[in-house]
Amino acid sequence: MSVSLSYTCLLRLPTFSVPTKPISFNGPLPFYLPRSHISSSCFGFKSNPFIRTQTPRFFKCLPQRVSDERRETQVTTEEEEEDEEEKIVVFERLFSNLNQSTLKRESGSLSSAIFLVAGTTVGAGILAIPAVTQESGFLASAVACILCWAFMVVTGLLVAEVNVNTMSELGSGGVSLVSMAKRTLGSVGVQVVSWSYLLIHYTLLVAYIARSSGILTNFLGIPIWESATLFSLIFGGLCFFGSQRFIGAANGVLVFGVIASFAALVAVASGDLHWEALLKANFEAVPMSIPIIALSFVYQNVVPVLCTDLEGDLPRVRTAIVLGTAIPLGLFLVWDAVILGSFPVDTGVAVEKMVDPLQQLRSSSVTVGPFVEAFSLFAIATSYIGFVLGLSDFFSDLLKLPSGQNKPLLYLLTLVPPLVLSLLDPEIFFKALDFAGTYGVLVLFGILPAAMSWSDRIRNYF
Repeated sequence: MSVSLSYTCLLRLPTFSVPTKPISFNGPLPFYLPRSHISSSCFGFKSNPFIRTQTPRFFKCLPQRVSDERRETQVTTEEEEEDEEEKIVVFERLFSNLNQSTLKRESGSLSSAIFLVAGTTVGAGILAIPAVTQESGFLASAVACILCWAFMVVTGLLVAEVNVNTMSELGSGGVSLVSMAKRTLGSVGVQVVSWSYLLIHYTLLVAYIARSSGILTNFLGIPIWESATLFSLIFGGLCFFGSQRFIGAANGVLVFGVIASFAALVAVASGDLHWEALLKANFEAVPMSIPIIALSFVYQNVVPVLCTDLEGDLPRVRTAIVLGTAIPLGLFLVWDAVILGSFPVDTGVAVEKMVDPLQQLRSSSVTVGPFVEAFSLFAIATSYIGFVLGLSDFFSDLLKLPSGQNKPLLYLLTLVPPLVLSLLDPEIFFKALDFAGTYGVLVLFGILPAAMSWSDRIRNYF
């Protein structure tokens, strides 16, 4: 608050000596006086009943004069202190990841997180999309893909939010879906999450090994059981022996292989594209393809891994989820268009006979076949790594094992059962995908994230 008496005003006061400049009072003052008690101790002149003041009816009295430079210095110092306090309060991350050998901070990079999400999403599901969408057509299946992508992005963001809140409450990283369900939904939620999680991961790992073993058998000319074991040892060993940075770099190379082989495949196959075939739209057949399409966008199993690698930095986790799933969405749409557009509408071939358009495209052209095999193998490998990491973290949290201990036991439980099941039925690929998409994905990554987030928000509100 400031009070100024101008030169003209002071001339009208007969009891005052006229000052040479206006009198101004600024700055913090310790007390207030009513105008009837204003004396020479305040202004240097006696009170006068003819002084008229407007509201407010109190004037500040200065005990001493403070220079402008000192006031500016004080204000600047106070602003700097406030800025320092704000920097202390606002955290970019919950904790810091340390290298156990060097004890130096080893934070995960955003690009590695994006590649992990994209690689996990682009898996065996993309290989099955043309087979389940050929009856509905490209336009209807494109709408279904976009809606499923938006839904799965939202559920992934909910999982990330609950995971970070759970880490904040428990004071530790590496929190799996089991701990999240126990905190938000109780023992019933733990049972539902545990069985659904095991069902989805074991089923999909079986499908990945079954399809990759067939590709390696055709390429190397070895028996199915040898190719399945070789695939599990190579990429399972990568997850077991590799560090966080090495796994991220290897996954980035595999994602680059996916994109490169995909671009080459599209360039070769699109030369004989039937554009009129892309105009087909049968929305009545869309519900039958929803389980496989939703399964193709599964990545939520690696969200706890993202939250730990990115040190609980929720904005970076959200960026990784959105960008990491946008890449597969574009790939799915282009892939579906190229495969479905490769066959004319008036072929006269019954839909039930076209079980796998990808197999027909592979066998119909000697040039396209190698690109299809390469793309399929790269896509399966990236998803296999993500699911192995997610399932091993799940077992670690389920068995309450300290971080970094009993690692061989975790990977035996993760790698051996899917390998054995895939050898029992090498043709289990489509059956496993349909089973996982129908009974597991929509429960574990559709309903439960919304239920956990709702319970978490209610807890925080009250």
